[in-house]
Amino acid sequence: MAGFGGLGSAMADFDAEEFPLVARGHRFEDFTVGQVFAHHWGRTLTAGDNALFCTATCHWVPMYLNAEFARAHGHPDVVLSPMLVLCTVVGLSVEDLSEASGPFLGVEDCTFHRPLFPGDTVTARSTVVQTRPSASRPDAGVVSWFTEAHDQRGELVLDFLRTNLLARRTP
Repeated sequence: MAGFGGLGSAMADFDAEEFPLVARGHRFEDFTVGQVFAHHWGRTLTAGDNALFCTATCHWVPMYLNAEFARAHGHPDVVLSPMLVLCTVVGLSVEDLSEASGPFLGVEDCTFHRPLFPGDTVTARSTVVQTRPSASRPDAGVVSWFTEAHDQRGELVLDFLRTNLLARRTP
Protein backbone atom coordinates (compact mmCIF):
# COMPACT_ATOMS: atom_id res chain seq x y z
CA MET A 1 0.00 0.00 0.00
CA ALA A 2 1.43 3.37 -1.03
CA GLY A 3 -0.03 5.28 1.93
CA PHE A 4 -1.46 8.77 1.97
CA GLY A 5 0.00 10.87 -0.81
CA GLY A 6 2.36 8.08 -1.83
CA LEU A 7 4.43 8.56 1.35
CA GLY A 8 3.86 5.12 2.89
CA SER A 9 7.34 3.76 2.23
CA ALA A 10 9.08 7.09 2.98
CA MET A 11 7.54 7.16 6.47
CA ALA A 12 8.67 3.59 7.10
CA ASP A 13 12.24 4.69 6.33
CA PHE A 14 12.22 7.46 8.96
CA ASP A 15 15.37 7.46 11.10
CA ALA A 16 15.02 9.40 14.35
CA GLU A 17 18.82 9.59 14.69
CA GLU A 18 18.83 12.02 11.74
CA PHE A 19 16.89 14.52 13.88
CA PRO A 20 18.84 15.08 17.10
CA LEU A 21 17.10 16.89 19.94
CA VAL A 22 18.19 20.47 20.43
CA ALA A 23 18.08 21.75 23.98
CA ARG A 24 15.97 24.90 24.17
CA GLY A 25 14.73 27.18 26.89
CA HIS A 26 16.00 28.11 30.32
CA ARG A 27 16.81 26.05 33.37
CA PHE A 28 16.20 26.92 37.01
CA GLU A 29 19.64 28.50 37.49
CA ASP A 30 19.02 30.94 34.60
CA PHE A 31 16.48 32.96 36.62
CA THR A 32 17.16 35.62 39.25
CA VAL A 33 14.64 37.65 41.23
CA GLY A 34 14.02 41.00 39.52
CA GLN A 35 15.00 39.75 36.04
CA VAL A 36 12.60 41.10 33.38
CA PHE A 37 11.64 39.39 30.12
CA ALA A 38 9.96 41.47 27.40
CA HIS A 39 8.26 38.74 25.38
CA HIS A 40 8.41 38.75 21.62
CA TRP A 41 6.36 40.79 19.18
CA GLY A 42 2.87 40.14 20.57
CA ARG A 43 -0.29 38.86 18.97
CA THR A 44 -3.23 40.53 17.26
CA LEU A 45 -6.40 38.69 18.22
CA THR A 46 -9.15 38.40 15.62
CA ALA A 47 -12.87 37.69 15.63
CA GLY A 48 -12.00 34.31 14.12
CA ASP A 49 -9.63 33.50 17.00
CA ASN A 50 -12.36 34.42 19.45
CA ALA A 51 -15.14 32.43 17.75
CA LEU A 52 -12.92 29.36 17.39
CA PHE A 53 -11.73 29.53 21.02
CA CYS A 54 -15.26 30.01 22.40
CA THR A 55 -16.60 27.18 20.25
CA ALA A 56 -13.77 24.77 21.08
CA THR A 57 -14.13 25.44 24.82
CA CYS A 58 -17.98 25.55 24.79
CA HIS A 59 -17.80 29.08 26.20
CA TRP A 60 -21.21 30.15 24.91
CA VAL A 61 -21.29 33.66 26.38
CA PRO A 62 -23.31 36.07 24.20
CA MET A 63 -20.93 38.95 25.00
CA TYR A 64 -18.16 36.99 23.25
CA LEU A 65 -20.15 35.64 20.28
CA ASN A 66 -22.97 38.07 19.49
CA ALA A 67 -21.98 41.54 18.25
CA GLU A 68 -25.49 42.99 18.67
CA PHE A 69 -25.69 41.73 22.25
CA ALA A 70 -22.27 43.27 23.00
CA ARG A 71 -23.29 46.59 21.39
CA ALA A 72 -26.50 46.64 23.42
CA HIS A 73 -24.28 46.48 26.50
CA GLY A 74 -22.10 49.42 25.46
CA HIS A 75 -19.26 47.67 23.62
CA PRO A 76 -18.18 48.52 20.06
CA ASP A 77 -18.04 44.82 19.05
CA VAL A 78 -17.90 41.39 20.64
CA VAL A 79 -15.61 41.27 23.65
CA LEU A 80 -12.70 38.84 23.30
CA SER A 81 -13.02 35.97 25.75
CA PRO A 82 -10.80 36.79 28.73
CA MET A 83 -9.67 33.16 28.80
CA LEU A 84 -8.47 33.51 25.19
CA VAL A 85 -6.49 36.58 26.24
CA LEU A 86 -5.01 34.75 29.25
CA CYS A 87 -4.06 31.69 27.17
CA THR A 88 -2.49 33.92 24.50
CA VAL A 89 -0.43 35.84 27.05
CA VAL A 90 0.80 32.65 28.72
CA GLY A 91 1.69 31.40 25.23
CA LEU A 92 3.67 34.56 24.46
CA SER A 93 5.83 33.89 27.52
CA VAL A 94 6.62 30.20 26.99
CA GLU A 95 9.73 30.65 24.84
CA ASP A 96 11.36 32.92 27.43
CA LEU A 97 10.17 31.30 30.63
CA SER A 98 9.11 27.69 30.48
CA GLU A 99 9.94 26.05 27.15
CA ALA A 100 12.37 23.64 28.85
CA SER A 101 10.40 23.36 32.07
CA GLY A 102 8.61 20.67 33.88
CA PRO A 103 5.05 20.90 35.16
CA PHE A 104 3.04 24.09 35.06
CA LEU A 105 2.07 24.67 38.69
CA GLY A 106 -0.59 27.32 38.22
CA VAL A 107 -1.73 30.91 37.90
CA GLU A 108 -2.68 33.03 40.89
CA ASP A 109 -3.99 36.55 41.43
CA CYS A 110 -5.16 36.91 37.83
CA THR A 111 -6.82 40.27 37.16
CA PHE A 112 -8.50 41.30 33.91
CA HIS A 113 -8.25 45.10 33.90
CA ARG A 114 -10.08 45.98 30.68
CA PRO A 115 -11.70 44.17 27.77
CA LEU A 116 -10.08 43.54 24.41
CA PHE A 117 -11.89 43.55 21.07
CA PRO A 118 -11.18 41.92 17.71
CA GLY A 119 -8.17 43.62 16.13
CA ASP A 120 -6.49 44.48 19.43
CA THR A 121 -2.85 43.45 19.84
CA VAL A 122 -1.56 42.13 23.15
CA THR A 123 2.08 42.20 24.29
CA ALA A 124 3.54 40.92 27.54
CA ARG A 125 6.46 41.13 29.91
CA SER A 126 7.31 39.03 32.93
CA THR A 127 9.40 39.67 36.03
CA VAL A 128 10.93 36.90 38.14
CA VAL A 129 9.49 37.31 41.65
CA GLN A 130 10.64 34.09 43.35
CA THR A 131 13.05 31.21 42.83
CA ARG A 132 13.57 28.33 45.22
CA PRO A 133 14.91 24.81 45.06
CA SER A 134 12.21 22.14 45.06
CA ALA A 135 11.82 20.57 48.50
CA SER A 136 10.85 17.20 47.03
CA ARG A 137 12.84 17.05 43.79
CA PRO A 138 16.58 17.79 44.01
CA ASP A 139 16.79 17.92 40.20
CA ALA A 140 14.33 20.83 39.98
CA GLY A 141 13.49 24.29 41.23
CA VAL A 142 10.34 26.40 41.41
CA VAL A 143 10.17 29.79 39.67
CA SER A 144 7.34 32.33 39.84
CA TRP A 145 6.90 35.26 37.47
CA PHE A 146 4.59 38.27 37.57
CA THR A 147 3.30 38.85 34.04
CA GLU A 148 1.65 42.00 32.69
CA ALA A 149 -0.10 42.26 29.34
CA HIS A 150 -0.78 45.53 27.51
CA ASP A 151 -2.79 46.41 24.42
CA GLN A 152 -1.51 48.37 21.41
CA ARG A 153 -2.19 51.65 23.27
CA GLY A 154 -0.01 50.56 26.21
CA GLU A 155 -3.02 50.07 28.51
CA LEU A 156 -2.79 47.28 31.09
CA VAL A 157 -5.30 44.57 30.23
CA LEU A 158 -4.21 41.62 32.37
CA ASP A 159 -1.75 40.61 35.06
CA PHE A 160 -1.11 37.41 37.00
CA LEU A 161 1.41 35.36 38.96
CA ARG A 162 2.53 32.15 37.23
CA THR A 163 4.62 29.29 38.67
CA ASN A 164 6.48 26.40 37.02
CA LEU A 165 8.75 23.59 38.11
CA LEU A 166 12.00 23.84 36.13
CA ALA A 167 14.82 21.37 35.67
CA ARG A 168 18.15 22.24 37.25
CA ARG A 169 21.38 22.09 35.26
CA THR A 170 22.95 20.08 38.07
CA PRO A 171 21.07 18.48 40.96
